[in-house]
Amino acid sequence: MAFSPRPPFRRLALALGLGLTLSAAGGGAAQAQDLDPENTLIMTLESGEVTIAMRPDLAPNHVERIKTLARENFYDGVVFHRVIDGFMAQTGDPTGTGTGGSSYPDLKAEFSDAPHVRGTVSMARTPDPDSANSQFFIVFDRAPHLNGQYTVWGEVVDGMDLIDGLKRGAPGSGMVSNPDHIVTLRVMADVQ
Repeated sequence: MAFSPRPPFRRLALALGLGLTLSAAGGGAAQAQDLDPENTLIMTLESGEVTIAMRPDLAPNHVERIKTLARENFYDGVVFHRVIDGFMAQTGDPTGTGTGGSSYPDLKAEFSDAPHVRGTVSMARTPDPDSANSQFFIVFDRAPHLNGQYTVWGEVVDGMDLIDGLKRGAPGSGMVSNPDHIVTLRVMADVQ
């Protein structure tokens, strides 16, 4: 995926339809009672926990795949192999090279009109729109050039500051030397 960074964009509210209250910086604290535990992920990093509200209303098949992989502990120890300052942090490749995926077949695209803004979680893919598998990225700033081209399946609702703190990659490629990793990724319903 060849992307270019975009200028910062601060949003005042999250249009998830979940009644979440977010900070002006994007990805603020959501009240636990507003989150559906079956459609919420807890991503533990060495620096703390990131909460992701999943969007089955937008991408039911992608959400189901992420939940399946999380329940299989697939993401535990997986690195953020590509991190581009001002743009996004990509993970989900068990090889750490950007070329790997799960043993499951690729998914058919579920593109929507949901915008790629700060905290959006979207599936990575090859030039084939129907090639998403296990890799995903979290957007640091507004990236309208991705809208309608990548499957949005979630939104960081707490801990975006921890995503901001991930090690950045090399200029040009974004590939990270000695990258940060996901300690665990769990469906909230399984850890309550």
